[in-house]
Amino acid sequence: MTPLVDHTAAPLTDIKVLELGQLIAGPYCGQVLADFGAQVIKVEPPGKGDAMRQWGEADRDTGEPLWWNVIARNKQSLTLDLRQPRGQSLLRELARVADVVIENFRPGTMERWGLGYDALSRDNSGLVMVRVTGFGQDGPYAARAGFASVCEAMGGLRYVSGYPDRPPVRVGISLGDTLAGLHAALGTLIALHQRERTGRGQVVDSSIFESVLAMMESLVPEYARAGKVRERSGSFLPKIAPSNAYPARDGRDVIIGANQDTVFRRLCKAMGQPALADHPDYATHRARGENQQAIDDLVAAWTRQHDAQQVVDILAKAGVPAGLVYRAPDMLADPHFLAREAIVEVPDRHGMPLPMQNVFPRLSRTPGTIRHVGPALGEHTDTILADWLGCDRAILDALRRDQVI
Repeated sequence: MTPLVDHTAAPLTDIKVLELGQLIAGPYCGQVLADFGAQVIKVEPPGKGDAMRQWGEADRDTGEPLWWNVIARNKQSLTLDLRQPRGQSLLRELARVADVVIENFRPGTMERWGLGYDALSRDNSGLVMVRVTGFGQDGPYAARAGFASVCEAMGGLRYVSGYPDRPPVRVGISLGDTLAGLHAALGTLIALHQRERTGRGQVVDSSIFESVLAMMESLVPEYARAGKVRERSGSFLPKIAPSNAYPARDGRDVIIGANQDTVFRRLCKAMGQPALADHPDYATHRARGENQQAIDDLVAAWTRQHDAQQVVDILAKAGVPAGLVYRAPDMLADPHFLAREAIVEVPDRHGMPLPMQNVFPRLSRTPGTIRHVGPALGEHTDTILADWLGCDRAILDALRRDQVI
């Protein structure tokens, strides 16, 4: 029997998180935790807030940048000047009752403010501090600024991205930042699980370059033990065939992945050439790898005879992985995206529906949900300081007068 979904009990509702980081990597960790119910308090500088409030394309009607609504969704905004001693003192008080602190400043910044892990954990031994940086908390590059583009290059991704006759290219998103945030969220949950056993928190050190490196498959051992430097290969992986983008009659490309023996046999049958599956040049994975260009030419000759959607439909029926290259409008119109609610509409701060990606992964009993878009700057400052620390109106007015909040 399929378990009933309990939408009222997200799995992390008992976790309190202070998110101090800015831009993408640290905040993406906070987004993941907030999506599954954690109370994530976004700590922002008074007056200007996180720079992400200004990034990305602007809404055509309101003029407000749209990305903030995604990366800050489900969070609460607290303004606090961490460069002021009073702001640092308030952060220490908040950390006493928090479960997690996320920060992505350069190593040493928190320590200069008296907010390092040793200081914060002295009053809260169960605290988990999640530290997201370009190069990690130690080592000769630790103090360097580390944006995703640089760390993706050093982690190995940039060199293998693009075509062999051109300079390396980047993926069209800040992939390294998101990978570091995702690893940070994973590390947070592992540290919280360990705390259940010991009562002790710890530091989670998630660097961008290592988060990219972790995704690089067998790149390092292939060089160390086989002398092979993996090179750029464009739209395919060397020796993996057929697996490429193939041109259709209507000018669109179809992505087909049929490199497994049984799948390749199904592809040959769908193309009306079943004998290819037994040809000595194509009968095994290694043989197809050695004859990659020839098999790609054969597949392309077939796809050119059909429109792209027709190719996808034929191969779907045959059990061969295939799909079109989607843009945002394709995603919004696709029936599978709609049926899965992979994209959902969330009311923005003006009450207008705003489509965005849903919460992933899906949990059968206690799934994450999008409760609201990114908050206005300082929207929850008074409530948080009153609820967490018992600050009354006089204290709040004084803090605001001194521009601490």
